Amino acid sequence: MTSVLDAVALPPGWEFVPYGRLVERSREADRPDLPPLSVFLDEGVVLRTTREDNFNQLGSDMAKYLVVRPGDVVFNKLRTWQGGLGVSRYEGLVSPAYFVCRPTTRTEPRFLHYLLRSAPYLAELSRVSKFMPPSQFDILWDDLSIVPILAPPIDTQREIADYLDSETARIEALISKKRRMIELLEERVDSVVFDGICGRLTSPESPVVPASIEWLSTIPQHYGTPWLGAYHITQLGKMLNASAASGPDQYPYIKNSNVRWDHFDLEDLPTMTFDADDRRRCALRPGDVVVCEGGEVGRSAVWSRDDKIFFQKALHRVRPVTKNVPRFLMYCLWSAAKLNVFAVEGNQSTIVHLTGEKLREHRFPWPPLEEQYRIVSLIDAERERVDEAIKRLEGQVLLLSERRQALIASVVTGEMPVPEIEM
Repeated sequence: MTSVLDAVALPPGWEFVPYGRLVERSREADRPDLPPLSVFLDEGVVLRTTREDNFNQLGSDMAKYLVVRPGDVVFNKLRTWQGGLGVSRYEGLVSPAYFVCRPTTRTEPRFLHYLLRSAPYLAELSRVSKFMPPSQFDILWDDLSIVPILAPPIDTQREIADYLDSETARIEALISKKRRMIELLEERVDSVVFDGICGRLTSPESPVVPASIEWLSTIPQHYGTPWLGAYHITQLGKMLNASAASGPDQYPYIKNSNVRWDHFDLEDLPTMTFDADDRRRCALRPGDVVVCEGGEVGRSAVWSRDDKIFFQKALHRVRPVTKNVPRFLMYCLWSAAKLNVFAVEGNQSTIVHLTGEKLREHRFPWPPLEEQYRIVSLIDAERERVDEAIKRLEGQVLLLSERRQALIASVVTGEMPVPEIEM
């Protein structure tokens, strides 16, 4: 018995059975006509076509892929320790590097799904997995097949599975509602930002005129629509190469992934060579707007620190040459990015990039200086209120998720009996 499962007390009529005695390992293949499946940590086994975040390439010979039947248990060997496993509801194919296990008649597949993905069993599966540098763990069939499985009578397994299906569905419905509320609040912020830069927050009664900007209909009559290059100078950062990565004069620099909307993630910044000319050209100073040239094009934040820090070529530094409010420009970029203004300019067959020339040519609504300050203040205040509401909702989602996991662990281990349902 392992230390992880030693603490589990066997209820009457339950027993520990080696996993390999409850399932048969299947190597069935030669069905390239079946749809490919994926195994995700959050959902288990799903049709590959239902998710857009699986970036693994399919093999060239699908006839070698393993056939999965409804009720089969599938393990992604390298992600089992994290929960990369589950019972399939679908017929399909998975990589030949996976384990496909067909439960015997003494096992309810749904019970096995809940049991193996419960906290005690994920801990045990982590323990028997073998570390593979730099960050993977592999599990061998010989080790998996002897993991002791809590096996109540088959009727009890079905009763537990039915109860957990019902309870987890109820919890998931609540989580979905909370997440939808978060989405609506985030949409509310986007709407407020757009209303702000269009003058609807500060000049709702002003006469309006058609905007000479494709993604805006009207703006207050007293607004301008200058191209960005009229009031700013732009600069791309330094390109990373092998000599810069290992040369002298190493300084920290910001890359694309360090720039988030309205803030910077400055943990574990990389370094590269910046000579005297590089440092003059690529230095950041308070008030600079740092804009992503690729990735989420237009994502930006205003630099406010005095640190000696520089930036990579994947970023634009936008520096005002006249008196203006950098955060107002950031909110203009925010609205344009959320409306996919930069994305539609790119060639859809290639990755979209925002060149310095294109960035300078963009026009934005431009109110007088004092109104820029008021707009930014109103947007910031609304964002602060929304952020607090989102934090509360995220806390509720976390508590519900923890409740779901605790419920599953207590029921599948027999610690908590299934409540009797009054008829």
